[in-house]
Amino acid sequence: MPKVIVDGVEIEVPQGATVLQACELAGKEIPRFCYHERLSIAGNCRMCLVEVSPGPPKPQASCALPAADGQTIRTDTPMVKKAREGVMEFLLINHPLDCPICDQGGECDLQDQAMAYGRSGSRYEENKRAVDDKYMGPVIKTSMTRCIQCTRCIRFSEEVAGVDEIGMLYRGEDSQITTYLERTVSTELAGNLADVCPVGALLQKPQLFEQRPWELRRVPGVDVMDAVGSNIRLDVRQRQVMRVLPRINEDVNEEWISDKTRHHVDALVRNRLDRPWVREKGKLRETSWQEALQIFAKKLKKAGSKVATIGGDLLDAETMYAAKKLLEGQGSKLLEGRQTGMTYDTSSLSAVAFNSTIAGIEGADVVLLVGSNIRWEAPLIATRVRKVARKGGKIFAIGPEIDLGMKVQWLGDDLKLLGDLPKDVTEAFANAERPAVIVGPGALAAGGLGAALALLQPLGLLKGEWNGFNVLHTAASRMAGLILGYAQPGGIADLEAANPELVLLLGADEMAADRFNGAYKVYIGHHGDNGAKQADLILPGAAYAEKHGTYVNTEGRVQWSERAVFPPGDAREDWSILRAVSGVLGSPLQFDSYDELRAAMIAEFPQLGRSGLVDLPWAPPALNAKASGAIRYPIADFFLTNAISRNSPTMRRCSEELVQGASFQEAAE
Repeated sequence: MPKVIVDGVEIEVPQGATVLQACELAGKEIPRFCYHERLSIAGNCRMCLVEVSPGPPKPQASCALPAADGQTIRTDTPMVKKAREGVMEFLLINHPLDCPICDQGGECDLQDQAMAYGRSGSRYEENKRAVDDKYMGPVIKTSMTRCIQCTRCIRFSEEVAGVDEIGMLYRGEDSQITTYLERTVSTELAGNLADVCPVGALLQKPQLFEQRPWELRRVPGVDVMDAVGSNIRLDVRQRQVMRVLPRINEDVNEEWISDKTRHHVDALVRNRLDRPWVREKGKLRETSWQEALQIFAKKLKKAGSKVATIGGDLLDAETMYAAKKLLEGQGSKLLEGRQTGMTYDTSSLSAVAFNSTIAGIEGADVVLLVGSNIRWEAPLIATRVRKVARKGGKIFAIGPEIDLGMKVQWLGDDLKLLGDLPKDVTEAFANAERPAVIVGPGALAAGGLGAALALLQPLGLLKGEWNGFNVLHTAASRMAGLILGYAQPGGIADLEAANPELVLLLGADEMAADRFNGAYKVYIGHHGDNGAKQADLILPGAAYAEKHGTYVNTEGRVQWSERAVFPPGDAREDWSILRAVSGVLGSPLQFDSYDELRAAMIAEFPQLGRSGLVDLPWAPPALNAKASGAIRYPIADFFLTNAISRNSPTMRRCSEELVQGASFQEAAE
């Protein structure tokens, strides 16, 4: 490892590290605009200048200079200070004085570094240049006069999002960044463009002029829009979540989130259920909590053990555990979380988990996608698989051909291909040190789990500590539900066969309305969506941001989310509704607070109380290895997959423009 001296202190740095990284290892702060830890090096802004010897007697850009043994690096000399002031002065020559009205104000790298490293004034007295704003779609608002051509957005769109649609036109002071033909950026990760922009050139359009950062209270949370479990920060003003930002977690989402995760928050105050309703003679009537609980308890008592619970995709583990205990008191075990009718063997949780781990999939050198539109089902796992493709790894796929933002060799869309893979695929896996298979919901729905498990030996997916067999779920509640027993051998059809008299829909908005026609349906949820439309009794619950909760992602990682705001109106946390109705029944559940509920759940399921990956012993079941039939992806519209996103104006606009192909024009300003 090279040894360098940084401001008089000798340190060892990893082979291949840059001078900038060496300075940071020594605890020195190096200003930068174009450099980003997760993007390729551009060396555009020249803000990271340092003095290096041996070398030319002038400041050098530390981000693009490799650290070499014997280097002496100075970050605090008068020459470095003067050079940085000069660079900052040039960067501000054409920058408008928009700070008072710019949404980036208070969180702006340019603002901060101008204060720390800039001059006290500017010597530039000529006219500033102006650049027309560009249209980049429903998520990104542009103010291109502020742009400093750092090219972070270009590199992000190409390297992380896999959409090579942003570039730079012209030269010199005429340089400007734009999308291809000024069209919408066709990526579900566009919101991250504003995060990587170090100035106010790219902003979040849905939240423009809505808040200032110093007004907001920050609450850590976990995303429920998919099964990745991205770490997020809920920024709250008074009783409303104003925005969602990513939290850095190297094991899960790095520092990115999808547009659905970021911009669904406008639905948390729209079409909300805030009081109980009961259906009489086909029409809904508003009622009180006391009457609603009496009706619920009466129906439960009448149904006896013929009660079933359908868990929704956004549920926390505590709510599902409370419902499970309520049904146990009724003598029922009719629990199911796969509300769309999907069935697959759940006797071994390791056989339906993402065993390579989300971060570990980057280490694969060949990947076979089976029935997975990974770009829509798990955008933050797709970014990891793109790294495999960028490093030269081969990506094969079975399913209908779509654009995944990387080079993919498509094999066909029939599951029978799993039993007769082409020679080039088997050769690639035979030569791989870390081969991986990702089984998506399209394959699970078509009965392909057994055929995928049969590939374990032929493709050599198990090598030492490496397990390359992965199942990709799309529901945030799925893994926790499987741990808690929300799965019947025949899926939801088993519940229908049991002919229940009462069906409890726990946020189950994706279940077909023609199921359980003869049963009394009670819906506990937060939006007036599909579940509420088919229910006979509607009890307003809390959305994920309005309650504490435990979630387990597709790799089996247990994470805890905090409550950011309180539910609106008379809505209550889901577990408290179940506890209240058990009290009316005369057999109250054995917890009176969230802490008591969580303690009871952890006592029965200790794995849900440990932060991090659940220990899932590898014990794949013996299943029928034959499978055939065309694969169909279950997600038809990335932006409208659940009750929250369907009630979001921003998500509907994204759907219209990016999925349905509608054309919008932006008014001139």
